[in-house]
Amino acid sequence: MILLKDVSKSYRNGVHALRDINLEIDEGEFVYIIGPTGCGKSTLIKLLDGEELPDQGEVYVAETNVGKLRHSRVPFYRRNIGVVFQDFRLLPKMTVFENIILGTKKDRSIFIKKDELRKEIMELSEKYGLEVELDKTVSEISVGAQQRVEILKALYRGAKLLILDEPTAALTDQEVEGLFAIIRRLTGENKSVIFISHKMREVMAISDRITILRAGETIETLRREDTNAAQLANLMIGHEMTVSRYQKVTKTEETVLRLDHVDYHKEHKHSGLNDVSFSIGKGEILGIAGVDGNGQSQLAQLVTGVIAPDSGEVDLKSKKVAQFIPNGFILSHVSHVPEDRNKMGLVGNMTVEENLVLKSTEDPRFSCGKGAFLKKKAIREFALALQKKNDIRCSSIEQEARNLSGGNQQKIILARELENHPELLVAVHPTRGLDIGASQYVHDTMIEARDKGCGILLISADFDEVLKLSDRIIVMFEGKVMGIYSGENPPIEEISLAMAGKEE
Repeated sequence: MILLKDVSKSYRNGVHALRDINLEIDEGEFVYIIGPTGCGKSTLIKLLDGEELPDQGEVYVAETNVGKLRHSRVPFYRRNIGVVFQDFRLLPKMTVFENIILGTKKDRSIFIKKDELRKEIMELSEKYGLEVELDKTVSEISVGAQQRVEILKALYRGAKLLILDEPTAALTDQEVEGLFAIIRRLTGENKSVIFISHKMREVMAISDRITILRAGETIETLRREDTNAAQLANLMIGHEMTVSRYQKVTKTEETVLRLDHVDYHKEHKHSGLNDVSFSIGKGEILGIAGVDGNGQSQLAQLVTGVIAPDSGEVDLKSKKVAQFIPNGFILSHVSHVPEDRNKMGLVGNMTVEENLVLKSTEDPRFSCGKGAFLKKKAIREFALALQKKNDIRCSSIEQEARNLSGGNQQKIILARELENHPELLVAVHPTRGLDIGASQYVHDTMIEARDKGCGILLISADFDEVLKLSDRIIVMFEGKVMGIYSGENPPIEEISLAMAGKEE
């Protein structure tokens, strides 16, 4: 299905994205491609789907040389490839049915034969276990359902090879198991799957072979039964990985945030808050555990001033919050790592340098007259220092943020938010899309901030991350607090039951 022979790709800015890559994938094979942020995975996808062409070497898809299609403008799905990107390519205001058939034409008729097309789509849906609601708009369905739509869309177009880019980043454990079941059906019918991921637990759970990329080069390809998670992690980062163990904080003397009987659209079980009460102490990490879509997004928005509660009180540093506006929280030294880095965390067409200084333009270090005149030299020195400190991989700090990998975009946000020495940090999925080495750096940095007195509200769909970092753990279900648990020797079974909606 796929053959890459000595493939290299570089860009005008001098960045070598890929060097002498060799890769072979057979029909019906499930291959993982793993590697650290900036290793070339995104460029590899672009080469396979024909968006980019190699500088040297050859790319074959189903025995067709992709390079020879340069002037044909043949859509990549007609070359037997379907790509499901990490950021879904769906139109939110259109229905699932409309998204699936968009851009396709099954016959010469000028009319869309909806009944026939619906029947074909539903047959595919049942065959592969891809449960979808065709008449709902994309904006009305969950992230997991949107992913099933993307896979169904690719299969409807005839894909024999499916490329999944970080497909489990925003899925629950149950949805991940469902995705693996779908993949088993696909490979059972001789369809090939390339799965790009950072999660070792998933890599070792289901795959035929695993290819490791680092710095644009193929480091090694291994069969799953011949390796283990520790070896893969070491190959990814280039040295032996040591797992950090963090001391838990059991007592704090000062409260930085307190919520008292807070309601927000409490009638909406999956997008509201119902009688929420808790506090975060100075120098404490409070982790929120729970299946995504149980009020966590609304909690993060409320604690950063994006939305206001319907009732209840919010105290920030022992003062009642009267006006909920983001800038008021910023001025109160609240930092925010949002769940959607592209829509809420970055300005994509601004440079790395501009994004790093985005919240500090009125700081006397960087401007005169409250941001009227920027001190460009000081800003550049600041941005270069942050780039080096946080290992932000870019061609230069003048590069637009939207052109960076997801992991490096996340690093920009983390660098900017933590550099301001916040009194409260609201971190939502802080390591989503980051490799194991970068995730470890983020965890170490958050613990360092905690030890300096920063209170941290950690919201993560990764239960292991919550257990690893949290001094106390709150479980949320349908907008309610189901229980509060110590982060030191936490009762896993009780927490798991609470996450499923069973009260103490």
